[in-house]
Amino acid sequence: MITAGPTWVAIDKVRVISNIASGKTGFLLSEELKKSGARVTLVLGPVGEYHRPRQVKIIDYRYFGELEGILSKEIKTGKYDILIHAAAVSDFRPAVDLGVKIPSSKKAFNLKLAPTAKLIEKIKKLDPDIFLVGFKLQPQACQRSLLKNARGLIRKSRADLVVANTFNGEAYRAFIMDSKHICASVSDKKAMARKLVEVLESIFK
Repeated sequence: MITAGPTWVAIDKVRVISNIASGKTGFLLSEELKKSGARVTLVLGPVGEYHRPRQVKIIDYRYFGELEGILSKEIKTGKYDILIHAAAVSDFRPAVDLGVKIPSSKKAFNLKLAPTAKLIEKIKKLDPDIFLVGFKLQPQACQRSLLKNARGLIRKSRADLVVANTFNGEAYRAFIMDSKHICASVSDKKAMARKLVEVLESIFK
């Protein structure tokens, strides 16, 4: 199973907080895993009218709560060997449910945010045996800081692998790592997807 794309949280009945995730990583990983012979389920956020990969089961979600519910339901079935959690999950939500539509005539208002639950930290609690791959994105980060934060994610989530990635303008860099080693370093997303699948194949051969 792969999660991909942005995650919405509602401000009111018609407005949301989102992020700029495109879902590209999930699409690339789906294609590479499909080539390797894996059966793939892609849990996909609101990415727009992308060409959807064939021979891949797609479960759509839009909101944080929907993704949380899908993960819980799907993981509990026990039918997944690997979960690649690449979705850009919302880190914050409005602290108060504003319910109805906020009038557009308002001159200004303050929106207080509260942190959302860390979904990746729930995955091993739902299925301790699932092989978990997490993603740590830190734009414009130096390598030392990026790897340090990725190791923190491994500790907190008990992930088996983490893809620590960063970008600065058009330049992209990613490190595929476990708790002790850097397994690979790549400089574009396609190469990252190929290399991650190679690493997984070496583990599950």
